[in-house]
Amino acid sequence: MSPSQPNDPVTGDRRFPRPAIFDHEKLNVYQLQLQFIAWVTPLIEEARTISIPKTREVCDQLDRASLSSVLNTAEGNGKRQRQVRAKFFDDARGSATESAACLDALVAKRIFTRDRIVEGKLMLLRIVSMLCKLIDRFDEAGDQLHEQSLEYRIGPKVPTAPSTRTRTRTRKNRTV
Repeated sequence: MSPSQPNDPVTGDRRFPRPAIFDHEKLNVYQLQLQFIAWVTPLIEEARTISIPKTREVCDQLDRASLSSVLNTAEGNGKRQRQVRAKFFDDARGSATESAACLDALVAKRIFTRDRIVEGKLMLLRIVSMLCKLIDRFDEAGDQLHEQSLEYRIGPKVPTAPSTRTRTRTRKNRTV
């Protein structure tokens, strides 16, 4: 045991250091996506035992979409460029929405009732909401799109105060 090896902060023991934690593991949305996978896996298995011909495709798609969401979140969080990160988070959001549609399809096929899937739909709603915030945070064009969408409200136009947040960009002149 080398003296440079750090102590475990909880026990002080040098032999059992804490496991490495990746940045994506610190994201609340990532942890919630893992909870959704833990919730949906037994549901998928139950659906497959109830009626294999009616559920095979939707169960396979639900399994792929739920995994795609968590994997895109992890991969996106590892990217350095802001817009590339936003694209991966947007793909994860799309997969989470697809998972919600698969749950709806299981209800439409009369495999489960709405009450049976409501917990999963609530988790997915939170996941999509959290991913939308991450997309807005990392997508520079997202601010412009969000501001433009305010122009299309139905009803009388409500005057708004000018935005206090301004973004300036400067370009350095270079001579070649």
